[in-house]
Parts: sequence; C-alpha cells; structure tokens
Amino acid sequence: MSARARGLLTLTVDVGVPIGLYYLLRAADVGSYAALLICSFIPGLSVVSDLVRRRRPDRVGLFMTTMMLIGAAVSLLVHDPRLLLAKDGWFMAATGLWFLVSARGGKPLAFVFTRLLLEGRVGPPESWDVLWERLPGFRRVWRVATVIYGIGLIVDAGVRVVIAHALPIDVVPGLSAVQYAVWLVLMQVALNLYLVPSGVYNRYSTLYAGLRPA
Repeated sequence: MSARARGLLTLTVDVGVPIGLYYLLRAADVGSYAALLICSFIPGLSVVSDLVRRRRPDRVGLFMTTMMLIGAAVSLLVHDPRLLLAKDGWFMAATGLWFLVSARGGKPLAFVFTRLLLEGRVGPPESWDVLWERLPGFRRVWRVATVIYGIGLIVDAGVRVVIAHALPIDVVPGLSAVQYAVWLVLMQVALNLYLVPSGVYNRYSTLYAGLRPA
C-alpha cells in the first residue's frame, strides 16, 4: 500500500469512523458522554497497528503513542463531555508546538512527513537525505514549511476548543469533520503558496543549482 493510501486509510479510521459511530450510538439513546468516551479510543487503533507493523517506532510513532496514552487517560478521568470534545483541540495544539520546536532541530516534521509522499516524484531524483545535506536552501524551505504547518495546527486547535465549549454537544462531532476538511484544504493552499515559488517542485529551479556542475 502506498504512503498516500495509508494516509487516507488512517484519516478515515481516526476521523470518519469515530464521528459515524458517535451518531449511531446517540441514535441508540446512548448518552453523549458515554458515546464520546467509546469513540475516543478508536484513533488509537491505527497507532497500535502501526507500532505492531513497524516494531521499531520512529519519533513520529513514539509521539503518536504518547498522545494516544495521554488521550486514553484523559478520557477515563474527565467526566465532562465538553472537555472530551475540547481534548482534540488541546492535542492539536501540542502537535503544533511539536512542529514549531522541530523547525529548530534536525530534520523538521514537514520534511519527515512530506518526503513519504513526494520523494522521487518531484524535484531532482536524488535522495532527500542528499538534498538535505548539500543544499542549505532546501533545508530552509522545509523549516519554513514546518513553521507554517505548526501555526496552522495551533490556530485550528484554538477554533476547536472554542467550538467544543460554545456549540451544542451533538453538533460538535459533525462540525469537527467539516473543520478537518476545510483545514486540510487551507493548509495545502497556504503551503503551496510558499512551496511553489520556492522552486522545490521544479528540478531545474535555482534551489537545486548546487547539485549541477559549475
């Protein structure tokens, strides 16, 4: 299965299945808190599956595992449905902060995630590890992209927390699915407004001039 297909499957399991199950449970007269509690454990299934498959989790897998365990603990300890709804927003904020911190470290998270989809398909045929080592401009592109993504995550998190506390409980899960879709589109637009002019997609751009002989 390709990385893109795995990403779509994970998104379906982590977002679509819990929301659909929530409304099925509510239709069966299950209380909102109990329905949210049951659905909150579903996103962890893809994380467990990935850990079993890889056996040696990378830093992304370790982060997701940690968030899953914290989420499970919060779900069991919190008895307010609105706090359960807001939980996703707070975890989104934590992920956004992780993106921002990674922009100052080794290989930033936008680089790590994007190479799974684009390495070998855009830009020069060289490994992205080679591009990272040889091209300062290439490194800068992905650090900036990581900051853009981190800010987008934090803004989205703030909106989620406000919605969780301001709207009727049964409206929030469905609206959350719409917000995910809108956020993904807006982030793709924002990132490409930066990445396309940077030349990262064009193997003949000046960004890759350091690879060509003088």
